[in-house]
Amino acid sequence: MEGSRNNRCHFLTIFLILVAFATSSFMESVSAARPAAGHTNTEFIRTSCKSTTYPKLCFSSLSSRSTAIGVSAQLLAHESLTVTLETVQSTSAMMMKLAHGQGMTPREVGALHDCVEELSDAVAELRKSLGEMKQLRGRDFDLKMNDIQTWVSAALTDEDTCTEGFAGKVMNGKVKTVVRGKILEVAHMTSNALALINSLAALHG
Repeated sequence: MEGSRNNRCHFLTIFLILVAFATSSFMESVSAARPAAGHTNTEFIRTSCKSTTYPKLCFSSLSSRSTAIGVSAQLLAHESLTVTLETVQSTSAMMMKLAHGQGMTPREVGALHDCVEELSDAVAELRKSLGEMKQLRGRDFDLKMNDIQTWVSAALTDEDTCTEGFAGKVMNGKVKTVVRGKILEVAHMTSNALALINSLAALHG
């Protein structure tokens, strides 16, 4: 009897080990067959960014937000507007700090202040666009989308005007390079946001 009981216990132990091994192998094969959600989200962003004028900048500025975006064209446009707004605000703060720094000529200070004013308008327009984006549903989708496209286009115009303010010999040297580089980055990000918004509008249409 004792030997029989031991045999049954031994068989049960082997059986449980085999079940555990089979279950583990099955779960590993399922995980391998199913791509991670993060990978899918990232590929969605990469593919969507191909419709923009500056796809590399688009992807680099949005890939860290893949969890929030998922595979939603509307959330992608929303996050693109958000990161653009944040960049415009930080660039405006940098310009204001430069304008109050040492060694700037009156002409350079004037150009910086003009640019800050243009960027303030861009911030206001991007904020309105974000507010409308959160309400983008229902029968008046097209009307709201038209408002968003108009505001983001206006923000891009403001940024381009700021860029033109640093053309020629208004500012020279390293400061000009930094300032112009930041303004171009802001304008490129706004252009990308507008392209993603236009793609969203086309999907709805």
